[in-house]
Amino acid sequence: MDATPVPVLAPVAISEDERAAIIEAVRDFAQSELEPHALQWDASSHFPRETLRLGGDLGLGGIYVREDVGGSGLTRSDAALIFEELAKGDPAIAAYISIHNMVAWMIDAYGSEPQRQEWLPLLTSMQGFGSYCLTEPGAGSDAAAIATSAIRSGDEYVLTGVKQFISGGGEASVYIVMARTDADAGARGITAFVVPADTPGLSFGQLEHKMGWNAQPTRQVILDEVRVPAAHILGGEGQGFKIAMSALDGGRINIAACSLGGAQWALDRAVKYVHERFTFGEPLAEKQAVVFALADMATELRAARALVRDAAAALDAKAPDASMQCAMAKRFATDAGFTVANQALQLHGGYGYLHDYGIEKVVRDLRVHQILEGTNEIMRVIIGRQLLAH
Repeated sequence: MDATPVPVLAPVAISEDERAAIIEAVRDFAQSELEPHALQWDASSHFPRETLRLGGDLGLGGIYVREDVGGSGLTRSDAALIFEELAKGDPAIAAYISIHNMVAWMIDAYGSEPQRQEWLPLLTSMQGFGSYCLTEPGAGSDAAAIATSAIRSGDEYVLTGVKQFISGGGEASVYIVMARTDADAGARGITAFVVPADTPGLSFGQLEHKMGWNAQPTRQVILDEVRVPAAHILGGEGQGFKIAMSALDGGRINIAACSLGGAQWALDRAVKYVHERFTFGEPLAEKQAVVFALADMATELRAARALVRDAAAALDAKAPDASMQCAMAKRFATDAGFTVANQALQLHGGYGYLHDYGIEKVVRDLRVHQILEGTNEIMRVIIGRQLLAH
């Protein structure tokens, strides 16, 4: 198979009217297909496969994948708006759709034409799901330290290792696995492989019981001498770390946008609640402490939204400092999103702690955003290093 990546063309800009129509359709989907079921999915740890496939019909399976393989061909700026709306319906499902899109984009951006044609129609339609396998039990933030090995054997590679915290593990049809093809080359010795779910030797750990994100399954992905054709290498041997880091730039914008959406939903509920709740003969909305709290929450979200949209525009423009902007947006928006959701819970008092109000679920879901796609401490490392490099 030809391993030469297909040139990635810039997305075609859409009009403001077209963008507004897309966002309205996504908002309708989130309000009708996600929000009414979010609490039940969370309580039962249900992965809503059929609902996700409806999202595929809407074009959510390949938001910034090219149209010839079923993608929507939109920009990262468009995607940030889309993920914010999806997260207002259910942050956990919105975040999984982000991870799925990361997998589809990696194949679209770095795959050969045969790879694109084989895997992307399945993913863009969401008839099959994608998972991204980078983190390991002993290699989280230090992604260059991964130990999963890929040893050449004729026209195949034999993959052995364990991947940890894999969203969609056991449910996905396609796994992109980062494995070490050169034990002595550090980051340059990592290669990306496309591994189908039915490959012999591929298995999964037990379902992890988590604080939040209960609607998306998280399992170990275990590779026990998994044989993968050399034709399944993505982007060429030794290119895996570069592919992983470029994918994470977009993933950080998406997860930041999911934090915005979940926090905005919680803020909207808090505003409504303080108008309806009376204490000492007057509504909570008349209390200066409450007014100030809401003002700060809205201000933090607006500032975070500006950072996210600027970072998305920088990624679209391939700006030299795009990675730093993505790290800034991810750090600020996920911190702000969690803080706003937690404050919304506080404003609800005891009712905020009840499952039926939905606020505590959003708090639990948004907490992990400060950890995944690179912890916020790692975001500070990225930002600081780039500042000091000048």
